[in-house]
Amino acid sequence: MDRRQRKTREAIFGAFTRLLGKRAYHQITVQDIIDEADIGRATFYAHFETKDYLLKELCDELFGHIIDTAMEIAHGQHHHSCGKATDSVFLHLLRHLQENDLNILYLLSSENNEIFLQYFKTSLKKLIHSQFAVQGKLKSSELPEDYLVNHISSSFVETVSWWIRRGMKESPEELAHYFESVMTTVIK
Repeated sequence: MDRRQRKTREAIFGAFTRLLGKRAYHQITVQDIIDEADIGRATFYAHFETKDYLLKELCDELFGHIIDTAMEIAHGQHHHSCGKATDSVFLHLLRHLQENDLNILYLLSSENNEIFLQYFKTSLKKLIHSQFAVQGKLKSSELPEDYLVNHISSSFVETVSWWIRRGMKESPEELAHYFESVMTTVIK
């Protein structure tokens, strides 16, 4: 993607994000996005097939970086910018959320937060499966592995929602400790 295409894509993402902060997703039209981004209809459709596809791409952009970096950590590839090598994947995710790259907190706390929380949960499931299930840390004679992956992902998303609603009073370290303390009964 050349620089001009990247700038156009960023303008569309920015316009869409601003609109999502003001209105419900179902109330936003492609024309609204075009007007807000100050681009032509053909330009929009050159980048995105539909508004739903734009939403998917925005979520992939928002969650892709933090999940991909966490996956690298889970596979032993540590980056100094991520904290200590012994930091948990959950702490890493919380630090990224606190940094608020691409206004992710704005969207997670907006009127449309359920949409973004669902995408976040879907992304987390892949990470949880890779970090815990594949490594055999979710073996339980009583509970199915896919249930546990869903439970951990859902619990983490709810933890993040609770944290945001409370104004992020706790540090990422404190919140990771809370979450991991509860999860020790699930993750062995």
